[in-house]
Amino acid sequence: MNPPDPPDPTAVAILHQAAPQPVRDGIVKDPKPGGYQDSGADIAFALRQAGVTVVTPEASPDPAGDIGWTFPDTESGITEAVQAGANILWANTVLFCSHPIERWLGCVRVVGQLPATVEKYDDKAVMNRELLAAGLPVVPHILVTTSPDRPEALLLASLDESALARLDFSFPLVVKPIRGRGSAGVTMVDDLHTLRATVEPTIASARFGPVLMIEPYLAGEEVTVTVMPPDPSGSSPAYRCLPPVRRFNHHDGIAPYNGTVAVVHNSEVLSADEQAASGVRNLLDACRQVAEHIEARAPIRIDCRQDASGSFRIFDVNLKPNMTGPGRPGRDDQLSLTGMAAASIGMDYVDLVMAMLRGARR
Repeated sequence: MNPPDPPDPTAVAILHQAAPQPVRDGIVKDPKPGGYQDSGADIAFALRQAGVTVVTPEASPDPAGDIGWTFPDTESGITEAVQAGANILWANTVLFCSHPIERWLGCVRVVGQLPATVEKYDDKAVMNRELLAAGLPVVPHILVTTSPDRPEALLLASLDESALARLDFSFPLVVKPIRGRGSAGVTMVDDLHTLRATVEPTIASARFGPVLMIEPYLAGEEVTVTVMPPDPSGSSPAYRCLPPVRRFNHHDGIAPYNGTVAVVHNSEVLSADEQAASGVRNLLDACRQVAEHIEARAPIRIDCRQDASGSFRIFDVNLKPNMTGPGRPGRDDQLSLTGMAAASIGMDYVDLVMAMLRGARR
């Protein structure tokens, strides 16, 4: 089905997460409560401020609320958006192979990654293996399970401190889901007892699937780097990094979920002198290579920490960065990490979403 020709050459509909997340090899990505309707409303409101035609399911949604600004990313929701005149779909959601948006690829432009790219690289173990093979500074990991039916992972019962030492792992360690979202399910453990007491109930809950990742805990400074994609217009033909943002005030070694603590309260952009340091420049080069490797079509956010030698290592690549931002009533403190980085080079939230809109592709 071809979309109708809208009266405006640019008419955008924002999608929120509603399509059921698939279970892949027993592993499922934990959905976000609300399905990103909050950031979707922020994006839609900002686009309207810039004079862009935004198609919404409600004619006049309340700027103080999250409802009525975005369409569900289901087959019926996307069809409704296109029939209402949208010729650009903003995928403010988690995509995957067989996602309903796939039938519209090539018919409308999309702000977001390709579904196949997200499905492949949302698996953090796959991402890490490929980046390590490419020589990029990624934190090493092992997979752990409680089931003998998972040959790709080590049995939790077989792990003791000597077995970990043979793998060059020592406490403290970080336990995390393979297909994670934010800090959900991420825990720092200090000893073998805590490791087992964390892994066993997490796997038993079936919330994150039968296999978890274990990584060395890096105690050094944490920064997050947003990589912007090339602009299809040619004005910015290469991947480019926004200034790194330092994270601080961690809870038990882990940066808290932004829905609990707004990132503007525990983050700051590195100074110009800090950005000029060789270690940071090397990190930015590595982050650009990550975006090139996965052929990112929209901004990605890469979380990094310093190891014991002071070198930065990548520990998480987010193909869908949080995109909350100010503008609507009560949202003044909701600028995301990507938004903070953009603001440091003179791009306000409206500028940022407009830059992303220019990156829409078929």
